[in-house]
Amino acid sequence: MSELFSPLQLRGVTVKNRLVLAPLCQYSAVDGIASDHHLVHFGRFALGGFGIVMVEATAVTPEGRISHGDLGLWADRQIEPLARIARFLRQHGAVPAIQLSHAGRKASTRRPWRGEGTVIAADRDELGDAPWPTVAPSVLAHADGYAQPSALNDSGIGHIRTAFADAACRALSAGFEIVELHCAHGYLLHQFLSPIANRRTDAFGGSIEHRMRLPLLIAEDLRRIWPDNQSVFVRVSASDHIQGGWTMDDTIVFAKELNMLGVDVVDCSSGGFDGAAFNAFSDYHVPYAERLARETGTRTMAAGLIVSSEQAEKVVSERQVDLVGLARAALLDPNWPLRAGLDLEGPAFAVAAWPKQAGWALRDRLNSLTSETTPLT
Repeated sequence: MSELFSPLQLRGVTVKNRLVLAPLCQYSAVDGIASDHHLVHFGRFALGGFGIVMVEATAVTPEGRISHGDLGLWADRQIEPLARIARFLRQHGAVPAIQLSHAGRKASTRRPWRGEGTVIAADRDELGDAPWPTVAPSVLAHADGYAQPSALNDSGIGHIRTAFADAACRALSAGFEIVELHCAHGYLLHQFLSPIANRRTDAFGGSIEHRMRLPLLIAEDLRRIWPDNQSVFVRVSASDHIQGGWTMDDTIVFAKELNMLGVDVVDCSSGGFDGAAFNAFSDYHVPYAERLARETGTRTMAAGLIVSSEQAEKVVSERQVDLVGLARAALLDPNWPLRAGLDLEGPAFAVAAWPKQAGWALRDRLNSLTSETTPLT
């Protein structure tokens, strides 16, 4: 068996392969509530053979949403629609996972197909999307066209910490088996980590130890809430790609602390702040994950321009990553794992992996195309 399709044991949960649907925001919820769109969207990736399907960045407060269309877990009424998704994913062989997030100064933005920046009058008039006040570590706007946030005081920081804990309890009630803490892509917890966005001089700013304080406290809360036989992931931007910003060396320090708290997987990405200077290339986040695993012993995941089955197999078999995240490649082909299984393992594996409702038809088609004397069963 290829390494890509070998199972991975994460505490008490067995993942059938190393392929993960990375979080993909749909910006299509109403009041944070998942709809039929979300069920069909995430469900197709379970049918497509992913070992883990991670539900998109889910806001822990209404003000923590990126946009009006974000999913949320700040209220009990949001649990059951997400539980419906988790049940479907599990029923079809995928481990249900969810990413919890707060957008900070990147909140209250337009739905991305309408443009960038804070919501404008046309969004309010046409969609009913009105802006709301945003918060951040410091009074620094993300970029031109974004609102200036208020700096969080101690009470506000405490409120956000509690909101993450409450959302984790709701995620657990909904049946998710993996929770991921979003500390990447320029959102609130990344804003605390990076000197690009954090200019505080109190216990939550200044030194790296102080800038890590809130993300580590929340990670500790999640690990305490989450069952011992289930996993906590943390997504990081390994580098800001900005002079004077967060670096890979900082990520190593952070990952060692996460490891001591019992975090199971560090999910490596990069960037997220205005002015980042980097060129994306084939599997460009894998070197971050490989170094992190080597220096910390932490299991890792990486996404970013991993597009072929051979490429994914290589980075897993060479122990560069433990898990491969797919996002845009999955949008292009929700059946990416099943097609990769056909490439790497052959027709019999592909037929067995395909949902039974379609596997029999695939078997007949492959039998008609093959010259093998032994039919597929």
